[in-house]
Amino acid sequence: TSMTLLELADGSHPLLRRLAIEAPGTWSHSLNVASLAEEAAEAIGANSLLCRVGAYYHDVGKINKADYFIENQQNQPSRHLNLSPSVSLLIIVGHVKDGVELAREYNLPTVLHSFITQHHGTTLVEFFYNAACNRAEQSQGLESAVSESQYRYPGPKPRSKETAILMLCDCVESACRAMSEPSASRIENVVHELAMRRLTDGQFDECDLTMRELELVERSLVKTLLGIYHGRIAYPSTQHQTGPSALAAPPSSNAPAASAVETRSA
Repeated sequence: TSMTLLELADGSHPLLRRLAIEAPGTWSHSLNVASLAEEAAEAIGANSLLCRVGAYYHDVGKINKADYFIENQQNQPSRHLNLSPSVSLLIIVGHVKDGVELAREYNLPTVLHSFITQHHGTTLVEFFYNAACNRAEQSQGLESAVSESQYRYPGPKPRSKETAILMLCDCVESACRAMSEPSASRIENVVHELAMRRLTDGQFDECDLTMRELELVERSLVKTLLGIYHGRIAYPSTQHQTGPSALAAPPSSNAPAASAVETRSA
């Protein structure tokens, strides 16, 4: 029910508190995905509350091995540097199974389990697949020695509009966060490219999401992402300020346009 979902959306829920403390980068990612998913669901008349709560819990499985996921590494060397691609794959893919186990341990409703199991569908773990291909090519000269099917998530594919929305929100948020200088055109291109890649990969084959709805979801994602990664006016450097009057003076409203720079929000 809606009341149950609202209770589960409370940040004081024990599992969400664990996520925020043990995997703070993942928690930040989940909050952004929740905002994206809620607005996208509203745009097509899907269950926006369910999307928001599902987004909060979709990556809880990363708690068990938080340091192996880049959003939690805090500029430290990657834990995957000394691992083979196949071992790294098991760790990355394992967060789905671990998430379901935590969901059962904390008695989450089964409707939320689908967001955990379906948000990656059967997509390819591209980074480690490419790493495995490169390693095979260097050692044997045969790129085809690595099977693509071995480097895919086990699924299932999204089976509802809500889980399909979450899948798309999850990948576009990560891609835009990785941009050094996100802009309107770059964000729009990334959202459309990722949506088409998921579509042509067959990830939406088992849900009833239409092409028109997919277009509306894309528009909503671009709008929300622009709100998250909006531009800011650069603050004057304190190194060039002298005297108490300079420190107390507010930034001039007539500052030249050249002082405006795009920065990513915290």
